[in-house]
Amino acid sequence: MTAVEDEVRRIEADAAPTRFARGWHCLGLAKDFQDGKPHQVLAFGQKLVVFSGEDGEVNVLDGYCRHMGGDLSQGTVKGNNIACPFHDWRWGGDGRCKEIPYARRVPMRARTASWPTLVQDGMLFVWNDPQGNQPPEDVTIPRIAGATDENWTDWTWYTTVIEGANCREIVDNVVDMAHFFYIHYSFPTYFKNIFEGTTATQFMEGTGREDVARPQNTGSNAPKSLGNSSVAAYHGPSFMIDDLTYHYEDGDIQSVLINCHYPIDSNSFVLQYGVIVEKKPGMDDAEANELARKMGDFIRLGFEQDVTIWKNKARIDNPLLCEEDGPVYQLRRWYEQFYVDVDDVTDEMTDRFEFEIDTDRPNEAWKREVAENIAAREAASSDQGQPV
Repeated sequence: MTAVEDEVRRIEADAAPTRFARGWHCLGLAKDFQDGKPHQVLAFGQKLVVFSGEDGEVNVLDGYCRHMGGDLSQGTVKGNNIACPFHDWRWGGDGRCKEIPYARRVPMRARTASWPTLVQDGMLFVWNDPQGNQPPEDVTIPRIAGATDENWTDWTWYTTVIEGANCREIVDNVVDMAHFFYIHYSFPTYFKNIFEGTTATQFMEGTGREDVARPQNTGSNAPKSLGNSSVAAYHGPSFMIDDLTYHYEDGDIQSVLINCHYPIDSNSFVLQYGVIVEKKPGMDDAEANELARKMGDFIRLGFEQDVTIWKNKARIDNPLLCEEDGPVYQLRRWYEQFYVDVDDVTDEMTDRFEFEIDTDRPNEAWKREVAENIAAREAASSDQGQPV
């Protein structure tokens, strides 16, 4: 008989779900869709068309015309309607065909799917529900005060397509304290999670690794970074607001980081993230925007490393965890509520849950590693006759 400690741990993994999460999903900055042109968006396993008409309203419809299957994203915006390039059938934002130029009347059943939308704080959201229900009044995206405040910058926005991974991979990061050291060059000195209702929050404080250069400081004459404080909350399955404060020798810089995604299909998704920064006294718009760009570029480095991991890792439903890995299973139980019918959401998925990780042991090990890296670098520089 094989002893327990000698048993081989098997990776268990079901296929990624073909059902897509119920909730609000951010498609990007609203202004990018408000140019009077149709835009193709591949999301939720299908093609959508996004357009705004003369009234300025942003609309999302199924991408194919219900007449003969024309691609509406290749059509033309006429008035407040999207006109199919095949036969010029004109569809309104409510999904009804409004006009057929060559026909005496519009067929009674000329309806296509219209997706609920929300434009808020400069971003466009679309509501997905496999059951076809409208968004409940109590399921909302919180307002971001800085997004409409002239004392803050505009959004610095990034978009990337992730092929070969399900979007659950990025949500797992909510509880993954250790990856911040290895991927994002940070010492998490405080780390706590709270899940409740449709919100999953991560509280973190950290300092930078001294053995890794901070690109946002390079060439900027920026003061020394003392670390950061973060309160990052997923509101629903795919939209995170991170109230992120960077601490410097000459004071704090307040910023908001958006981390959001929407699924293309079960094995790919679009990752988007954006940054706004509060302007410090005496800082002009150009300086503030450059600071936001540097922060965004540094965050992008971390996401790019995440992407490399996601594309090459195995999907695993039974991760083998240690004490410092955080409440992965509890997070996934919270996340499951968005993939089942509303009537099948259980209290176990939504009841308040709190978990704080003891960061003392990890930081002891990581500080030794950083010290060894610095010593090795200094020794190498000395051997080459370079100043340390």
